[in-house]
Amino acid sequence: MESGAGVERQMKYVLVTGGVVSGLGKGVTASSIGVVLKSCGLRVTSIKIDPYLNTDAGTMSPFEHGEVFVLDDGGEVDLDLGNYERFLDVTLTRDNNITTGKIYQSVLEKERKGDYLGKTVQVVPHITDAIKNWIESVASIPVDGKDGAADACVIELGGTVGDIESMPFIEALRQLSFSVGKENFCLIHVSLVPVLGVVGEQKTKPTQHSVRELRALGLTPDLLACRSSQPIQENTKVKLSQFCHVPVANILNIHDVPNIWHIPLLLRNQNAHEAIIKQLNFYSMATPPDLKSWTEMAESYENLNSTVKIAMVGKYTGLTDSYLSVVKALLHACVACSFKPSVEWIAASDLEDESAHVTPEAYEMAWKALKGSSCILVPGGFGDRGVPGMILAAKYARENKIPYLGICLGMQISVIEISRSILGLEGANSEEFDPQTPHPVVMFMPEGSRTHMGSTMRLGSRRTFIKNPDCITSKLYKGSAYVDERHRHRYEVNPDYVGKLESAGLEFVGSDESGTRMEVVELPSHPYYVGVQFHPEFKSRPAKPSALFLGLILAATEMVNLKALRGCPMRQLSLVRFRYYPKKQRRKFPRREDTHPKKRPKLGVHKVLKSIAAREAVTWEAHDIGEGPGGDGSGT
Repeated sequence: MESGAGVERQMKYVLVTGGVVSGLGKGVTASSIGVVLKSCGLRVTSIKIDPYLNTDAGTMSPFEHGEVFVLDDGGEVDLDLGNYERFLDVTLTRDNNITTGKIYQSVLEKERKGDYLGKTVQVVPHITDAIKNWIESVASIPVDGKDGAADACVIELGGTVGDIESMPFIEALRQLSFSVGKENFCLIHVSLVPVLGVVGEQKTKPTQHSVRELRALGLTPDLLACRSSQPIQENTKVKLSQFCHVPVANILNIHDVPNIWHIPLLLRNQNAHEAIIKQLNFYSMATPPDLKSWTEMAESYENLNSTVKIAMVGKYTGLTDSYLSVVKALLHACVACSFKPSVEWIAASDLEDESAHVTPEAYEMAWKALKGSSCILVPGGFGDRGVPGMILAAKYARENKIPYLGICLGMQISVIEISRSILGLEGANSEEFDPQTPHPVVMFMPEGSRTHMGSTMRLGSRRTFIKNPDCITSKLYKGSAYVDERHRHRYEVNPDYVGKLESAGLEFVGSDESGTRMEVVELPSHPYYVGVQFHPEFKSRPAKPSALFLGLILAATEMVNLKALRGCPMRQLSLVRFRYYPKKQRRKFPRREDTHPKKRPKLGVHKVLKSIAAREAVTWEAHDIGEGPGGDGSGT
């Protein structure tokens, strides 16, 4: 509870559960509900409950569970928390992700200390009490940069109603709903309304059974969010209302849409905010929803016609959720530049020479996709599978002047490739892939643990100091002396080889406070060849694209000659040319050499990109970057 003007305010909870099948989009639904409530002037926080026994998502395979999202405090959490941060523009903590493992660990630690005074420790009440206490404690933590607790906490319960592993959480949430009162608890149940191909009728029976299961466990939904491929018919809603005891007005339809930015608009258009505000008695605090900027963002994407091909060369391309944040960061950057992203998913192993003999068709298709792309991105990963293919991709980008961005492993790949190809260090490698390599250009972190895997990496937000203010990275981050970005790695560039690598043409432009841990590398002779040890994708937001992703797209689309940025003072940049030609009006600014410096027009890159996003009718050549695009010193 929060004390304001002498009055205690009870936290209000919105619980999102799922039924019938998993993978219905509970995370996006929960995020969108948060967006709608936030648009009504309410402050919102989020909690994700994962019923698995793992303490966190850090040791899970990306193939099984999608990407591991990293928070500022170093928490390795479920990818849904990434959706919460991107949609709500908040900064969550590791405690916002509750797992069965965390709950049992905390209870067992108390038992060992003797906190239960010799009592028999049981699921009820001890586990359920721990869950309730955790929820109430975390819900009160501000996540939006303001003081005091939020107005509402959106809780997503992972899994499907009826799963054995989620039973303790269902019981704890039932108890929570009773203790806080009906006016402080709103339950939204996400279910599936399938259509049988032969009959073509929308079937309500799966949802009926799911709601019946939920009610048998002591929870009754206040709203139904029905997933379907097409809009739900009115008679279907009436039938659901009769058999699920939910008013027709509270039955929401979340049908398939072109992009997920439309989901908050769908909810707003069906007056979801009014139903929630009524249930939680938010009348005195809530305002009419203002989703103007969100609407413009969703519609602007639909109106984009030009695409840019991006080669994603990775290890886990079989499941795109493995790189969810990277894909979203590319989307944010592309939309800011008025392009739609077209990601070419390339399995790194398909680029290897061995693949040419074993799977020649896959080999040919992989190389065709790589060569047909406007830029190349090599994301993070662990293990040696696919590494030779990544090295070949980095080499192709370097030799053919294709814009390249290497993230974490991608940066290490570029170092290995140049060590072999230019320095001639035969067998140069990472200790991760070859512990006996004669040239360990990438080494295991001195403080790392070789015996324990969970939470033993360099994790969370760390400060990177930019050593060269004239480098491309510095310009993209608005000339900031440092940036704070999130990390997740065990291996790093060996400082003993930095001198040799810089003699080969690489430039390490960013490092940690000690100056020995390399964070950012550039190739000055290349239009855009950047490698970073951190993960800039984790801080990208729809309205605030990551600086380095924005730089990649600017270079790939040739909107800006980023190479010309190097060595140019922030307010005396010339030779930077933007190639954007809208239809309505064509106005051309003269070149700097044809105009007196005091008279030449000034148009900052950030203003240029803003005008592009707004689709203003201007054609120009820019000579002054004022403030660089993306990045604000904090990496967002």
